[in-house]
Amino acid sequence: MRAQDIVAHNIRKLRVKQGLSQEALAVDAEIDRTYVSRLERKMENPTVAVLERLAAALSVKIPDLFAPPRAGTKFPAPLKGGRKAKS
Repeated sequence: MRAQDIVAHNIRKLRVKQGLSQEALAVDAEIDRTYVSRLERKMENPTVAVLERLAAALSVKIPDLFAPPRAGTKFPAPLKGGRKAKS
């Protein structure tokens, strides 16, 4: 598995696990939401500065973004789309 694939997998896995939308992660990391989407779809290669901001926003260390998934692990499904219901 390529490093780009591993980083994409881990960004989405951590984001979904924390219940963050791409927009919420982007705001916390001070990057554009569409950039988060492109990272998760393996269309972009993040700089070290972006990895630092993403790791901080996800409350992990940069090496955690490079941890290979276990064999047979599927790419994490995205969160359910749409807006949250008003309470």
